[in-house]
Amino acid sequence: MQVRRILNLAALGLAISPLGLPAAHAQPSYPARPITIIVGYAAGGGNDVLARIVAEEMTKGLKQPVIVENRPGVASIVGAAYVAKARPDGYTLFWGASGPISFNPALYAKLPYKVEDFTPVSLTAKFPLVLVSDASLPIKSVSDLVAYSKQHPDKANYGSSAASFQLVTELFNGKTGARFAHIPYKGSNESIQAVMAGNVTMAITDPAPAMTGLQGKRVRALAVTSPQRAGFLPEVPTMREAGVDLDVELWAGLLAPAGTPADVVQVLQREIARVVALPEVSKKMATLGCLAHASTSDEFRRLIEKEVPLWTKVARENDIKVE
Repeated sequence: MQVRRILNLAALGLAISPLGLPAAHAQPSYPARPITIIVGYAAGGGNDVLARIVAEEMTKGLKQPVIVENRPGVASIVGAAYVAKARPDGYTLFWGASGPISFNPALYAKLPYKVEDFTPVSLTAKFPLVLVSDASLPIKSVSDLVAYSKQHPDKANYGSSAASFQLVTELFNGKTGARFAHIPYKGSNESIQAVMAGNVTMAITDPAPAMTGLQGKRVRALAVTSPQRAGFLPEVPTMREAGVDLDVELWAGLLAPAGTPADVVQVLQREIARVVALPEVSKKMATLGCLAHASTSDEFRRLIEKEVPLWTKVARENDIKVE
C-alpha cells in the first residue's frame, strides 16, 4: 500500500443524527453475558495494552467477563468494519482510536464503514505528541525551528511513520509558515533515529520513542501538542505557549454499533468513568505516555465531529491520501 505525501483515526455515529442518537430502550439486566471489545491492532501494541487495562477493571465492575479480541488489519479498518456490522446490543464494542475514527475518513476514498455506523460511548485516554529536533542543530525553540526551515529550505525536513503524524506536522507547517518536507519511515522508532542521526530535522511523534533520544540528549523537545503541559515533560512548553495556534491530542475510546440502546450506552459510560478514575489505571496509562480521560457520549461525539472535517481539510490541502 502506497501512502502519497504520507501521513495512530476513522468513523463513528449513532442511530439518528450525524453521529446518531442511540435507541431509547435497553435490554433488561444489562450486561447479562460477556462483552467483547474489538481491538483493530495486533496484540501487545499500545492500544491493545490500554484496552486490556480497561477491560480488566470493567469485568470487576460489571460482574461479567469483558474480553479483548484482536482483529488487526490496515489501519484498524478490519476491526472497525466488523463492529459497524455487529448487533447493536452492547455486547460487541470497538476500541476506537484517532486513527480509524478521525483520520481514516480523511485519507481513504472508500471505507467499509462510516462515522454514522457507531455510537460514541466514552473516551478512555488522550495522548499528547512531542515535537523534537536534532540536538546538534542550533535550534532551541519552536521559533528557531520555523526560522531554520525558511533559512535552509533545501535541508529542512521531517520524519513520520504514520498518516496521523504527517497530518499533524502538515497542520504545524500551515499554522507557522514552516517549510518542512516529508520523509516517510516505517515506525516511530525509525523516525526518531533519523532525527538523532541528523537525517531529518525534526519529527512530531508519540512520547515513548522520543524519550529514548531525549534521555541520550540526541534530540531536543521543543513543544508538546496538548493544551496542557505533559506530566512526563513538565519543562517543555505547549504549542500555544510557544506561539503556535495548535492543540492536538490523539485519543482512545469505546464505541458501540449505531442503534445501541441509550440505557446500555449509559451503563457503559458510567463504568468507564469509574474505571478511568481509578488511581491504578491512571498510573498504568501514564507509563504508556497517555492521560486517563473519560467523557460523556455527547462530548465524544462533538470531538469526532470537529476532528474529521479538520483532518479532511489538511489532507486535501497537502494531497495526502492512502491508496
